[in-house]
Amino acid sequence: MLLTACPALVLAQSCPAPNLSDPADDASTPALTPAATPGDEPIQITSEGAEVSRAGDAVLKGKVRIRQGDRTLSAENATFNAEDQTFAVSGSVTYRDPEMRIKGKSANVATAGEASFEGAEFDLPTRPARGSADKIKVNRQGLLQLSGVVYTTCPTGNEDWVLRAADIDINPGAGLGTGRNVRLDFKGIPILYTPFISFPVGDQRKSGFLCPTLANSSRSGLGLQVPWYCNIAPNYDATFTGTWYTQRGLDLLTDVRFLTHRSRGNVTAEYLPHDTAYGSGRNLVRLFDETDFNSRLRFTASAANASDRDWFEDFGEGPEGTSVVYLGRSAELSYLDPHWAMTGRVQNFQTIQPVDGIDRPYTLLPQISITGQFPSALLGLDAGVDTEYTYFQRDSSSLTGSRFDFHPGLKLPLQSAGAFIEPAVSWRYTTYDLNHTAPGADTSPSRSAPIASLDAGLTFERFSGSRQQRVQTFEPRVLYLYVPYRDQTALPVFDTGEPDLNLVQLYRDNRYVGPDRLGDANQLGVGFTTRLLDRESGRQYLSATAGQAYYFDAPRVVLPNEPALGYKSSNMLGQMEVSAFKNWNARIGVQWDPHETRSEKGDARLQYAPSYNKVANLGYRFRRGSLEQWDASVAWPVTDTWTTYGGMTYSVKDSSTINQFAGLEYRSCCWKARIVARKYVSSRTGETDSDVQLQLELNGLASLVPGVDAFLERSIRGYSVLPPATPR
Repeated sequence: MLLTACPALVLAQSCPAPNLSDPADDASTPALTPAATPGDEPIQITSEGAEVSRAGDAVLKGKVRIRQGDRTLSAENATFNAEDQTFAVSGSVTYRDPEMRIKGKSANVATAGEASFEGAEFDLPTRPARGSADKIKVNRQGLLQLSGVVYTTCPTGNEDWVLRAADIDINPGAGLGTGRNVRLDFKGIPILYTPFISFPVGDQRKSGFLCPTLANSSRSGLGLQVPWYCNIAPNYDATFTGTWYTQRGLDLLTDVRFLTHRSRGNVTAEYLPHDTAYGSGRNLVRLFDETDFNSRLRFTASAANASDRDWFEDFGEGPEGTSVVYLGRSAELSYLDPHWAMTGRVQNFQTIQPVDGIDRPYTLLPQISITGQFPSALLGLDAGVDTEYTYFQRDSSSLTGSRFDFHPGLKLPLQSAGAFIEPAVSWRYTTYDLNHTAPGADTSPSRSAPIASLDAGLTFERFSGSRQQRVQTFEPRVLYLYVPYRDQTALPVFDTGEPDLNLVQLYRDNRYVGPDRLGDANQLGVGFTTRLLDRESGRQYLSATAGQAYYFDAPRVVLPNEPALGYKSSNMLGQMEVSAFKNWNARIGVQWDPHETRSEKGDARLQYAPSYNKVANLGYRFRRGSLEQWDASVAWPVTDTWTTYGGMTYSVKDSSTINQFAGLEYRSCCWKARIVARKYVSSRTGETDSDVQLQLELNGLASLVPGVDAFLERSIRGYSVLPPATPR
């Protein structure tokens, strides 16, 4: 059970990038001038009648209107005191300026820009917010000081929630409000009292407490979470969260973000001094940093560490949260110019969940890669080279060592309207210096081989439709690839694998990913794509693609435990996407084994999305021997105020539902409430867990906890909590 009530809290916005430029460096930047101070402008007074004394005092009667700059005061009667330069007004008093409107029984106004009102109602139209007070005082900077206050963002005639306070100060310019001796009523029921409160009256970031959360979990028990947001600077902020679990104790979380003109990143640390359910202290630390030293040189660091392998099982949410296998740590320095790309990397992994039959990934100490591209380097030929040096380290019982890979090549791109042909030749050389090899094994094995290919394609177009308003294309493509066979059984396998067969893979010069294996080939990859497009806008209504590889010689190079290919052709691949019908789109993909006359892999998606918050999805995934699942999700407003959510994933192989959720949201003019219930199966232990989240948002005082919004947007494809931004 998760209960969130957000009465007087702030939303941490993303840090804006600081403006580090000097206006003096830009001749087009206008010089700054002091803004006019309230009270400096002349005063204009109109009324139906006036009596002025010799001392300068005045009595104004009937439709009195006093204007100073963009501020206006209207009343039935007014008295001006020349000695202290003040007006005493009465009878239907109304005050207006760009930030507020005030109506009261009487008021005292000074020409210096200060005013006080008795028995007044106020309105902040730019927020919007409104309320009433026994007394209101406005100073020349626009700060409101209110006594005996009722405050709400609900429209006139609706008081679903109100703040009642002895005193409230509101600074519209800073977007900040503070109150003392405050009580919050929701639907007439007091739900909070606090001697002090701070709340936003705009979109500006500010320090303060975020939404407190009350949670219940079968693993951790009841938990009370209280976050505090610290707005350190325009480009730095931090969130400190304390959580008390009845079955675990105190959990402390710190999240620091930073953004400069060169760097961005964040550091997150979570720490339980003593987890009573686990029996010891526990922690999780994450770090990310990206720094651009200049336009060509970038440093990136990413690291994470968990104190124990059960962390994500205890604190992760859903199958995706409990399925973490490795935590990566890496640091990378990269250089990029028009011809060269160079990268130096060190990388390591923490094993969270050992997987049977799969060894822990190697540590890279270091990996250095250099890529060069030289268009039209010689007689119209494009030249290129890929070079990589990597040292692989693991425990003392594992095979370790270095690998050097060198891959230069030439190609001749020939293009014309509707056609291209690209012959290419290259040479690949890979050598090793190994440690901990088997007795008698070669410690310096190597492999080299030439690679030749011919890639060609055509594009045919024709107009279609009753008004010739569409364009239909037919785009065939073929790739002939030749790589001679080299015996590579003596080469280690550090980081090389066989990817899923896909349409991109048909046109690559190596059927493996990684340099440890170079697949022999004497084959022809054949495929085609057809599209249906709108002639004016270019919108795609339909796209269909199919392809297959044909082997003139059966490939012989394999990875350890990989069966040899015994057929003269690969599986057939097909994919189709349709968006021809308004608000509907569909996608289907299949990998068909023509030799066994059966499908090996498949997926299908159907979506109906008439708006950003009205979406329905249906999907199917199939992997022979390992996975067959159906999934569905929906977000649908059933009325102007009620919205339903739902989703499920059903495993045909296990004959069970492995993930499901349902939710309901009620939206009023000034508040909304949402409840979401979830039940899922841990991908690690197979145990079932569930949770319920209940949220209450009062407009103008709080924002929803981002976690629930992110969960719905992640779980319902195409759904968004907020409408898309309107282009300017």
